[in-house]
Amino acid sequence: MLAFEPRRLAKKARFGGSGLVDGHGDVSSLRELWADIGNLKVRYLDWGGDGQPLLALHGLASSAHWYDIVAPLLRDRYHIYAPDQRGHGQTTSAPDGYDWKTLSDDMVGLMDHIGLDQMAVMGHSWGGNVATNLAANAPDRVSRLIMIDGGFLDGRLFPGATWEAFSHRVRPRDVTGNREEFLGRLRNQLGVIWNEDIERIVQTMVYEDEDGEIQDILRPENHAQTIRAMWDEPASMTMPRIECPTLIVPAGPTPERAGTEFAETRRRMVDAAEKGLKNGRVHWISETIHDIGYHKPQELAQVIGDFLAEG
Repeated sequence: MLAFEPRRLAKKARFGGSGLVDGHGDVSSLRELWADIGNLKVRYLDWGGDGQPLLALHGLASSAHWYDIVAPLLRDRYHIYAPDQRGHGQTTSAPDGYDWKTLSDDMVGLMDHIGLDQMAVMGHSWGGNVATNLAANAPDRVSRLIMIDGGFLDGRLFPGATWEAFSHRVRPRDVTGNREEFLGRLRNQLGVIWNEDIERIVQTMVYEDEDGEIQDILRPENHAQTIRAMWDEPASMTMPRIECPTLIVPAGPTPERAGTEFAETRRRMVDAAEKGLKNGRVHWISETIHDIGYHKPQELAQVIGDFLAEG
Protein backbone atom coordinates (compact mmCIF):
# COMPACT_ATOMS: atom_id res chain seq x y z
CA MET A 1 0.00 0.00 0.00
CA LEU A 2 1.45 3.37 -0.94
CA ALA A 3 1.81 5.99 1.76
CA PHE A 4 0.78 8.53 -0.88
CA GLU A 5 -1.03 7.42 -4.02
CA PRO A 6 0.75 8.30 -7.29
CA ARG A 7 -1.17 10.50 -9.68
CA ARG A 8 -2.79 9.18 -12.83
CA LEU A 9 -0.62 9.40 -15.93
CA ALA A 10 -1.78 10.84 -19.23
CA LYS A 11 -3.80 8.31 -21.17
CA LYS A 12 -1.06 7.45 -23.65
CA ALA A 13 1.52 7.15 -20.88
CA ARG A 14 0.45 3.92 -19.25
CA PHE A 15 3.32 1.45 -19.34
CA GLY A 16 4.06 -1.76 -17.58
CA GLY A 17 6.59 -4.55 -17.73
CA SER A 18 6.77 -6.07 -21.20
CA GLY A 19 4.58 -3.29 -22.57
CA LEU A 20 7.52 -0.89 -22.61
CA VAL A 21 8.61 0.02 -26.11
CA ASP A 22 11.64 2.09 -27.06
CA GLY A 23 11.84 1.78 -30.83
CA HIS A 24 15.60 1.23 -30.72
CA GLY A 25 15.93 -2.54 -30.45
CA ASP A 26 14.92 -5.57 -28.40
CA VAL A 27 13.48 -4.69 -24.99
CA SER A 28 12.70 -8.24 -23.92
CA SER A 29 15.06 -7.93 -20.94
CA LEU A 30 13.68 -4.57 -19.77
CA ARG A 31 11.78 -4.99 -16.52
CA GLU A 32 9.64 -2.64 -14.45
CA LEU A 33 10.35 -3.30 -10.76
CA TRP A 34 9.46 -1.85 -7.36
CA ALA A 35 11.38 -1.26 -4.14
CA ASP A 36 10.07 -0.33 -0.69
CA ILE A 37 12.46 2.31 0.66
CA GLY A 38 11.35 3.93 3.91
CA ASN A 39 7.89 5.39 3.26
CA LEU A 40 8.42 5.29 -0.51
CA LYS A 41 7.40 2.74 -3.09
CA VAL A 42 10.06 3.36 -5.74
CA ARG A 43 9.47 2.25 -9.29
CA TYR A 44 12.58 1.55 -11.36
CA LEU A 45 13.50 0.16 -14.76
CA ASP A 46 16.06 -2.64 -14.99
CA TRP A 47 17.61 -2.88 -18.45
CA GLY A 48 19.29 -6.23 -17.74
CA GLY A 49 22.65 -7.51 -18.89
CA ASP A 50 25.80 -8.73 -17.16
CA GLY A 51 27.88 -5.57 -17.48
CA GLN A 52 29.04 -3.02 -14.92
CA PRO A 53 26.07 -1.67 -12.92
CA LEU A 54 25.09 1.91 -13.77
CA LEU A 55 22.50 3.98 -11.92
CA ALA A 56 20.73 6.51 -14.18
CA LEU A 57 19.02 9.48 -12.49
CA HIS A 58 16.54 11.67 -14.38
CA GLY A 59 16.05 15.43 -14.09
CA LEU A 60 13.47 17.60 -12.36
CA ALA A 61 9.84 16.93 -13.36
CA SER A 62 11.10 14.09 -15.56
CA SER A 63 11.04 10.29 -15.20
CA ALA A 64 13.12 7.14 -15.55
CA HIS A 65 12.01 6.96 -19.17
CA TRP A 66 14.26 9.92 -20.06
CA TYR A 67 16.94 7.27 -20.61
CA ASP A 68 14.85 5.08 -22.92
CA ILE A 69 16.72 6.21 -26.04
CA VAL A 70 20.23 6.18 -24.56
CA ALA A 71 20.03 3.04 -22.41
CA PRO A 72 19.64 0.54 -25.30
CA LEU A 73 22.86 1.95 -26.80
CA LEU A 74 24.76 1.07 -23.61
CA ARG A 75 23.02 -2.13 -22.55
CA ASP A 76 25.50 -4.47 -24.20
CA ARG A 77 28.23 -3.16 -21.87
CA TYR A 78 26.41 -1.89 -18.78
CA HIS A 79 23.56 -3.04 -16.56
CA ILE A 80 21.44 0.09 -16.22
CA TYR A 81 18.97 0.79 -13.44
CA ALA A 82 16.80 3.89 -13.88
CA PRO A 83 14.45 4.86 -11.02
CA ASP A 84 11.60 7.32 -10.86
CA GLN A 85 12.92 9.53 -8.07
CA ARG A 86 10.91 10.72 -5.07
CA GLY A 87 7.78 12.55 -6.22
CA HIS A 88 8.33 11.68 -9.89
CA GLY A 89 6.88 9.18 -12.33
CA GLN A 90 5.16 6.30 -10.54
CA THR A 91 7.18 6.57 -7.33
CA THR A 92 5.40 7.81 -4.20
CA SER A 93 4.67 11.54 -4.20
CA ALA A 94 5.95 12.18 -0.67
CA PRO A 95 5.20 15.62 0.83
CA ASP A 96 8.78 16.16 1.99
CA GLY A 97 12.31 14.77 1.67
CA TYR A 98 13.52 16.79 -1.33
CA ASP A 99 16.74 17.87 0.36
CA TRP A 100 20.01 16.42 -0.96
CA LYS A 101 20.63 14.15 2.04
CA THR A 102 17.24 12.46 1.84
CA LEU A 103 17.40 12.14 -1.95
CA SER A 104 20.86 10.57 -1.61
CA ASP A 105 19.58 8.18 1.05
CA ASP A 106 16.75 7.14 -1.31
CA MET A 107 19.34 6.00 -3.85
CA VAL A 108 21.47 4.24 -1.23
CA GLY A 109 18.30 2.41 -0.24
CA LEU A 110 17.70 1.42 -3.85
CA MET A 111 21.26 0.10 -4.16
CA ASP A 112 20.75 -1.92 -0.98
CA HIS A 113 17.48 -3.28 -2.37
CA ILE A 114 19.17 -4.32 -5.62
CA GLY A 115 22.04 -5.86 -3.63
CA LEU A 116 24.92 -3.74 -4.93
CA ASP A 117 27.56 -2.17 -2.72
CA GLN A 118 28.85 0.19 -5.39
CA MET A 119 27.74 1.53 -8.77
CA ALA A 120 28.73 4.04 -11.39
CA VAL A 121 26.15 6.84 -11.36
CA MET A 122 24.99 9.27 -14.03
CA GLY A 123 22.47 12.06 -13.64
CA HIS A 124 20.81 14.41 -16.09
CA SER A 125 20.00 18.00 -15.12
CA TRP A 126 18.71 18.04 -11.49
CA GLY A 127 19.51 14.32 -11.46
CA GLY A 128 23.13 15.43 -11.79
CA ASN A 129 22.73 17.30 -8.50
CA VAL A 130 21.30 14.20 -6.84
CA ALA A 131 24.16 12.14 -8.29
CA THR A 132 26.85 14.55 -7.06
CA ASN A 133 25.35 14.64 -3.59
CA LEU A 134 25.10 10.85 -3.56
CA ALA A 135 28.81 10.66 -4.43
CA ALA A 136 29.66 13.24 -1.75
CA ASN A 137 27.46 11.76 0.99
CA ALA A 138 28.16 8.07 0.31
CA PRO A 139 31.61 8.02 -1.36
CA ASP A 140 32.05 4.27 -0.88
CA ARG A 141 28.90 3.60 -2.96
CA VAL A 142 29.85 5.51 -6.15
CA SER A 143 32.72 4.28 -8.34
CA ARG A 144 32.47 6.84 -11.14
CA LEU A 145 30.21 9.82 -11.73
CA ILE A 146 28.77 11.41 -14.88
CA MET A 147 26.94 14.76 -14.84
CA ILE A 148 24.82 15.15 -18.01
CA ASP A 149 24.17 18.87 -18.45
CA GLY A 150 23.45 19.12 -14.76
CA GLY A 151 24.90 19.06 -11.29
CA PHE A 152 26.89 22.22 -11.94
CA LEU A 153 24.01 24.72 -11.90
CA ASP A 154 24.79 27.32 -9.24
CA GLY A 155 22.09 29.97 -8.92
CA ARG A 156 24.47 32.29 -7.10
CA LEU A 157 26.65 32.60 -10.21
CA PHE A 158 23.94 34.27 -12.29
CA PRO A 159 24.46 38.03 -12.71
CA GLY A 160 22.61 39.91 -9.96
CA ALA A 161 21.74 36.63 -8.27
CA THR A 162 18.93 36.65 -5.72
CA TRP A 163 16.69 33.89 -4.46
CA GLU A 164 13.70 35.58 -6.09
CA ALA A 165 15.40 35.72 -9.50
CA PHE A 166 16.66 32.15 -9.24
CA SER A 167 13.31 30.70 -8.16
CA HIS A 168 11.66 32.48 -11.09
CA ARG A 169 14.27 31.11 -13.51
CA VAL A 170 13.73 27.50 -12.41
CA ARG A 171 9.96 27.77 -11.83
CA PRO A 172 7.75 24.87 -13.00
CA ARG A 173 7.46 24.65 -16.78
CA ASP A 174 4.27 25.44 -18.65
CA VAL A 175 2.20 22.28 -19.13
CA THR A 176 -1.17 24.01 -19.42
CA GLY A 177 -3.82 22.73 -21.77
CA ASN A 178 -4.99 19.30 -22.82
CA ARG A 179 -2.76 16.48 -24.00
CA GLU A 180 -2.68 17.56 -27.64
CA GLU A 181 -1.83 21.15 -26.69
CA PHE A 182 0.92 19.95 -24.36
CA LEU A 183 2.42 17.71 -27.03
CA GLY A 184 2.04 20.41 -29.67
CA ARG A 185 4.15 22.87 -27.69
CA LEU A 186 6.90 20.33 -27.18
CA ARG A 187 6.74 19.28 -30.83
CA ASN A 188 7.26 22.91 -31.85
CA GLN A 189 10.11 23.38 -29.38
CA LEU A 190 12.01 20.26 -30.44
CA GLY A 191 11.33 20.58 -34.16
CA VAL A 192 13.01 18.02 -36.40
CA ILE A 193 14.23 15.81 -33.54
CA TRP A 194 10.66 15.06 -32.41
CA ASN A 195 9.73 11.39 -32.83
CA GLU A 196 7.42 8.73 -31.43
CA ASP A 197 9.89 7.78 -28.70
CA ILE A 198 10.07 11.34 -27.38
CA GLU A 199 6.29 11.70 -27.61
CA ARG A 200 5.90 8.61 -25.45
CA ILE A 201 8.66 9.56 -23.00
CA VAL A 202 7.39 13.06 -22.20
CA GLN A 203 3.96 11.69 -21.33
CA THR A 204 5.45 9.63 -18.49
CA MET A 205 6.25 12.91 -16.71
CA VAL A 206 2.69 14.25 -16.56
CA TYR A 207 -0.86 13.18 -15.85
CA GLU A 208 -4.30 14.15 -17.09
CA ASP A 209 -6.61 15.58 -14.42
CA GLU A 210 -10.37 15.14 -14.15
CA ASP A 211 -10.94 18.08 -16.51
CA GLY A 212 -8.66 16.67 -19.20
CA GLU A 213 -5.92 19.17 -18.38
CA ILE A 214 -2.26 18.13 -18.22
CA GLN A 215 -0.39 18.53 -14.92
CA ASP A 216 3.19 17.76 -13.92
CA ILE A 217 3.42 14.66 -11.73
CA LEU A 218 5.92 16.57 -9.58
CA ARG A 219 3.65 18.66 -7.39
CA PRO A 220 4.33 22.43 -7.22
CA GLU A 221 5.04 22.31 -3.49
CA ASN A 222 7.60 19.55 -4.03
CA HIS A 223 9.16 21.40 -6.95
CA ALA A 224 9.55 24.36 -4.58
CA GLN A 225 11.43 22.18 -2.08
CA THR A 226 13.87 20.97 -4.72
CA ILE A 227 14.81 24.43 -5.96
CA ARG A 228 15.21 25.67 -2.39
CA ALA A 229 17.80 22.91 -1.87
CA MET A 230 19.56 23.98 -5.08
CA TRP A 231 19.83 27.53 -3.77
CA ASP A 232 20.70 26.73 -0.15
CA GLU A 233 23.26 24.02 -1.01
CA PRO A 234 24.65 24.93 -4.45
CA ALA A 235 27.11 22.93 -6.52
CA SER A 236 30.08 24.82 -5.05
CA MET A 237 29.40 23.18 -1.68
CA THR A 238 29.30 19.68 -3.15
CA MET A 239 32.13 19.43 -5.70
CA PRO A 240 35.06 19.51 -3.23
CA ARG A 241 33.55 16.57 -1.31
CA ILE A 242 33.52 14.21 -4.31
CA GLU A 243 36.35 11.67 -4.39
CA CYS A 244 35.56 9.49 -7.41
CA PRO A 245 36.51 10.17 -11.05
CA THR A 246 33.90 12.53 -12.47
CA LEU A 247 32.93 13.56 -15.98
CA ILE A 248 30.88 16.68 -16.68
CA VAL A 249 29.02 16.47 -20.01
CA PRO A 250 27.51 19.91 -20.68
CA ALA A 251 25.39 20.80 -23.70
CA GLY A 252 27.23 23.26 -25.91
CA PRO A 253 25.05 26.14 -27.08
CA THR A 254 23.31 26.01 -30.42
CA PRO A 255 24.52 28.69 -32.89
CA GLU A 256 21.73 31.14 -32.07
CA ARG A 257 22.62 31.00 -28.35
CA ALA A 258 26.41 31.03 -28.62
CA GLY A 259 27.93 34.09 -26.99
CA THR A 260 24.80 35.05 -25.06
CA GLU A 261 25.00 36.00 -21.40
CA PHE A 262 23.24 32.75 -20.48
CA ALA A 263 25.74 30.66 -22.46
CA GLU A 264 28.68 32.45 -20.86
CA THR A 265 27.20 32.04 -17.39
CA ARG A 266 26.76 28.32 -17.98
CA ARG A 267 30.39 28.07 -19.08
CA ARG A 268 31.49 29.79 -15.88
CA MET A 269 29.44 27.31 -13.87
CA VAL A 270 31.03 24.36 -15.67
CA ASP A 271 34.51 25.81 -15.14
CA ALA A 272 33.81 26.38 -11.44
CA ALA A 273 32.54 22.81 -11.02
CA GLU A 274 35.58 21.35 -12.77
CA LYS A 275 37.93 23.39 -10.58
CA GLY A 276 36.08 22.26 -7.47
CA LEU A 277 36.42 18.57 -8.29
CA LYS A 278 39.44 16.60 -7.10
CA ASN A 279 39.34 14.25 -10.07
CA GLY A 280 37.12 15.73 -12.74
CA ARG A 281 37.12 16.74 -16.36
CA VAL A 282 34.72 18.13 -18.95
CA HIS A 283 33.51 16.87 -22.32
CA TRP A 284 31.28 19.36 -24.14
CA ILE A 285 28.77 18.00 -26.63
CA SER A 286 28.58 20.75 -29.19
CA GLU A 287 25.51 22.53 -30.55
CA THR A 288 22.86 20.56 -28.74
CA ILE A 289 19.95 21.04 -26.36
CA HIS A 290 19.57 20.45 -22.63
CA ASP A 291 17.96 17.06 -23.34
CA ILE A 292 21.08 15.69 -25.02
CA GLY A 293 19.64 12.18 -24.85
CA TYR A 294 16.87 13.20 -27.25
CA HIS A 295 19.06 15.09 -29.72
CA LYS A 296 22.40 13.25 -29.78
CA PRO A 297 21.89 9.89 -28.04
CA GLN A 298 24.63 8.07 -29.95
CA GLU A 299 27.26 10.68 -29.12
CA LEU A 300 26.15 10.81 -25.50
CA ALA A 301 26.27 7.02 -25.20
CA GLN A 302 29.77 6.99 -26.72
CA VAL A 303 31.03 9.59 -24.24
CA ILE A 304 29.48 7.72 -21.31
CA GLY A 305 30.85 4.37 -22.46
CA ASP A 306 34.36 5.68 -23.06
CA PHE A 307 34.54 7.25 -19.60
CA LEU A 308 33.20 4.21 -17.78
CA ALA A 309 35.57 1.91 -19.69
CA GLU A 310 38.50 3.72 -18.07
CA GLY A 311 37.47 2.30 -14.72
